[in-house]
Amino acid sequence: MFSTLLSPIKKFRVPNRDREFYEQVRKIFGVAPKDLNLYKTALIHKSASVSLSKEKRVNNERLEYLGDAILDAIVANYLFAQFPNQKEGFLTKMRSKIVSRTSLNQLAMDLGIDKLVVSHTNNPLAHKHIHGDALEALVGALYLDKGFKVTSASIVDNILRKHIDLQMLQQTESDFKSRLIEWAQKNRQHIQFICNEQGIDSSNIPGFCASVTVEDTVIGEGSGTSKKEAEQNASMVALTKIDEFLAQASFATEIPTKEPCLAQN
Repeated sequence: MFSTLLSPIKKFRVPNRDREFYEQVRKIFGVAPKDLNLYKTALIHKSASVSLSKEKRVNNERLEYLGDAILDAIVANYLFAQFPNQKEGFLTKMRSKIVSRTSLNQLAMDLGIDKLVVSHTNNPLAHKHIHGDALEALVGALYLDKGFKVTSASIVDNILRKHIDLQMLQQTESDFKSRLIEWAQKNRQHIQFICNEQGIDSSNIPGFCASVTVEDTVIGEGSGTSKKEAEQNASMVALTKIDEFLAQASFATEIPTKEPCLAQN
């Protein structure tokens, strides 16, 4: 009789070897994890992939993919509720700021995730992404372990409300163009911005299309209601592509190609 009554307790009892990790995960998300293997997998960078069977090597890439989508939905819903009178463009920019690679990397460090990640890479460029990627993977793990409702409440209460200052974020100017120029100078790359006016829409608002070329190769394009906005958007796209490409290629000399902006024709 007593063994039957105690069996549910034994089922969820955390082994001593996992107690510290269990507490770390609970501290991050404010909820008690059940399937610790999910969270352990979320912290394994592909450079440290492990074999759980003879034919399967495991890392956090799949969980990162899932967590990215879940986090986007949670942040979008949170901003939708926080700013009931703001338009889609404002909400999109705010979400982009919160889920940007820079923001996620900083959040991961604030939460102590950088101390938990398992990685065997010596590539400093890859390290720019590892911690933010792990945070997304942990969100994916939490979703699989607890479901969307618990995950959403956890992210909002323990991350967004505690670590994201929405008022300050609204005032933050993300100068992607300056960052891109700095990158080009540091890596001795010739960079050029080309901006063309697309015309004026029915609301009498002008439109611009900008493209960014590095060594005569177009690597980013963007549009906006001003030349500055278009160039900033094009620079943001270019920086994202450069970061992704360099993390995969492990060197800083090749640049991915992209078709030119149609407005140049």
